[in-house]
Amino acid sequence: MLESQRERVPLNDGGELDTALAFLTFARSCVLKKVNGLDAEQLRRRLVVSDTTLLGLVQHLTDAERYWFGYTLAGDPQYADLDFDMVVAPDRSADQVIAAYRNAIAESDAHIHAADGLDARTARPVNDEPRTLRWVLAHMTGETVRHAGHADILRELVDGVTGR
Repeated sequence: MLESQRERVPLNDGGELDTALAFLTFARSCVLKKVNGLDAEQLRRRLVVSDTTLLGLVQHLTDAERYWFGYTLAGDPQYADLDFDMVVAPDRSADQVIAAYRNAIAESDAHIHAADGLDARTARPVNDEPRTLRWVLAHMTGETVRHAGHADILRELVDGVTGR
């Protein structure tokens, strides 16, 4: 069993936003590491009963970034109706899907830094109530960590590589 992808968890402790963003960044990095070095066939390979693939997880997380930070936090209407689909269209290349995730992360980080602190309220309600940036960060960190774990298992099934 290869263990070439292990890295230490963040040690940031310079404040609540710094720490929260460090752990979200770490989780995103773990997802991107899981797709690094694989070819398009490996990224699209179904290894479980569901339609989940490594590339599908990346596409799903791209929509999650855009929905929660772009639409919910910042109010951008172009991200109101995303489908969070795990099935990647055949005409979308792996490079396109991964680049879209990287771009969504950059956009999300810009929204986070533009917000007026962790107590900033979302532009769009969640279950009929506005939430705080703190809540959105916690939610997206949980979402990303959960799918990073899925990606870790899928990557191990593809080529035996493990680690976070």
